[in-house]
This record gives sequence, C-alpha cells and structure tokens, in this order.
Amino acid sequence: MKANPLPIDSVINPGNAGGSVSGTTPIGRSAFPGGSFGTFTSATRIQESFTSGIERKFLIWAAAHIPPPIHSDHLTLLGFVSMMLAGASYAWARWHPAGLLLATFFLALNWVGDSLDGTLARVRNCQRPRYGFYVDHMIDSFGALFLMAGLAISNYVDWRIAMGMLVAFLLLSIESYLATYTLGTFRMSFAKFGPTEIRTLLAAGNLALRFHPNAKVPGLPYRLFDFGGIVAMAGMAVMVVVVAAWHTAVLYRMEKK
Repeated sequence: MKANPLPIDSVINPGNAGGSVSGTTPIGRSAFPGGSFGTFTSATRIQESFTSGIERKFLIWAAAHIPPPIHSDHLTLLGFVSMMLAGASYAWARWHPAGLLLATFFLALNWVGDSLDGTLARVRNCQRPRYGFYVDHMIDSFGALFLMAGLAISNYVDWRIAMGMLVAFLLLSIESYLATYTLGTFRMSFAKFGPTEIRTLLAAGNLALRFHPNAKVPGLPYRLFDFGGIVAMAGMAVMVVVVAAWHTAVLYRMEKK
C-alpha cells in the first residue's frame, strides 16, 4: 500500500486542485472529517537507494503479471504478517538456530508485500494516497517494533542496542513524515540505504550467524549483530540531526518575515 504520501495542499487548502502520482493531474476527490470534500496534490517521492533502479523495473514487471483477484490490500497484509513472523522467528532463534533461516524467509516475503502493494495500485491506476500512506506507515512502525523485539529476545543482539535502533528508526520516520507535510517531499532512502538494503544486510547476517553463532567483527570484541546495530543506530541518529537541521533552515528561509 505504498501509495503516494500525504497530500499537502489538501490539508492546507482543501479547495486547491489536486494531482496524480506526479502531482500534475487530478486524481479525484477525497472526504474530509465533517463531510466536506477536496482534491489534492501528492508529495514528491525521493528514492535513491543502491537497488532502487533495478528494483523499480522488476516491481513494475511483477505488478503487471499479478492475477486480478489479488489487490494491494492483500499485499499490504502479506507484508505486515511477514514482518510479525520475522520477529517471531528471531525470538525462536534464541532456542533454535533455524529461526534465523525462517527470519530470512519472512523478510523476503515482507519485501514482496511491502514493495509491491503501492506499485500494483499505481500500475492498475487505483491509488488511495491518504489511506495508503497512513496505513502503510503505521504498519511499518508496528513492524519495526515486532522486528526489534524479536532481535532483542534472540540474544544475538543486546536488547539495549535493539531498543536503541527502534528509537532511532522511529525518530527518522517522524522526521520524514513531518518533512512530507511541510515540504511536500517524501524521502524513502537515506545515504543510498532504503528498506531493501536493510533487509539484505539482515539476511546476510542471519546466514553468517546460522553457521557461526558466535561470530564477531574481525579485530573487534563486538558480536556481529551488536556491531551492526551500533552502526545502524549511530547512522540513523546522525541522519536525524543533520536532516532535521537542514529542513529547519529551509523552512525558516521559506517563512522568514
């Protein structure tokens, strides 16, 4: 359900002319609380991750071959359930290493559902931008909670590092959503890293730990996932501070009196 983000103009001025995925043509009327209606313009999506080019081409091809009875809500549900099961698999890995392989499988299923739902809606021209944006990112937030909780239980990563990653992810998400509302741009990747890259790194770590449960970073005393978690946490924290400062400066200049 990765539809285009929150329509900026509609919230500020419900009477403004709306737009499609590109924000240039109308995409229809949408209900507001209290029964009023208005058209809107969707925010610009920015996806610049390492895999975004080839991934976009594949998703468009795959969406065109999905049977008609399957629609974006089915894929959204698949992504959500898969992330819950990935977290449960990590928790099970505390007692059985096969949980790491199961987590990898469910991360792959999560990619299918989470990446294809919005693409399918756009290919079939049946977008629901407000509904899609809200539901999809609430699901992402709960999914992150399940995943980090599972990692914390697994004992492959210190629970404090897992919770730190969750807090950093949620802060980065909040900044992205606020930028969508105030600046009209929705950034889906940071420093060339997006959800697909994160899943790929997790899958690679799972395979390494499946065969080397006590693997550590060469030359360092840190366990593999502990070190990866610290790097991820620090990276997200730096990105939040830098991007928040940048956007604050941009908004200050835009509304300087």
